[in-house]
Amino acid sequence: MTVEEYFELEKKSEIRHEYYDGGIYAMAGSTLNHNRIVGKVRNLLSSHFLPRGCDVFSENVKVKVSDIYYPYPDVVVTCAPVDISGTYVVQQPTILVEVVSKHSETRDRRFKLRQYKTIPSLKYYLLVSQHEYDVELYSRSEGNDLWTWRSFENLEDVIRFEAFNHEIALKAIYENIIFGPETGQ
Repeated sequence: MTVEEYFELEKKSEIRHEYYDGGIYAMAGSTLNHNRIVGKVRNLLSSHFLPRGCDVFSENVKVKVSDIYYPYPDVVVTCAPVDISGTYVVQQPTILVEVVSKHSETRDRRFKLRQYKTIPSLKYYLLVSQHEYDVELYSRSEGNDLWTWRSFENLEDVIRFEAFNHEIALKAIYENIIFGPETGQ
């Protein structure tokens, strides 16, 4: 399938598909905790970025990673005028967030991390667990392609986005989240 055919399919489809190198992959539904955490992270980022002329999107907005890869990250922050005036695709994200499930964990930590790191505008990639207090932050060093990694597991931890003078408390992400087994119901 070509990228053009993919975009036509997505305009008509009631379910989202990620596109990679000619193939399309249906996106699975999410748990209530996944949805709650996505909403909290989006709100925590929106309060800082929207007043600065940026935009924050969640779940239903594609990102152009390359000419052959168009995923739907859980949360996307962009400050690029081309994205803010765009229609369907974010091309220059600065922060990408994935809320990790047991099913998506390997893909989010390996494949998506490798792909996302190729986006020149990306400064931060945040992985948030929906099953335990666990957040990972990948940060690009200013002016080069060196990435650092930090893990946050204590509710008193604070995640810092130094390039934007912003921080998020771990307890704000997980406020009122109750962990339990995945039952599929």
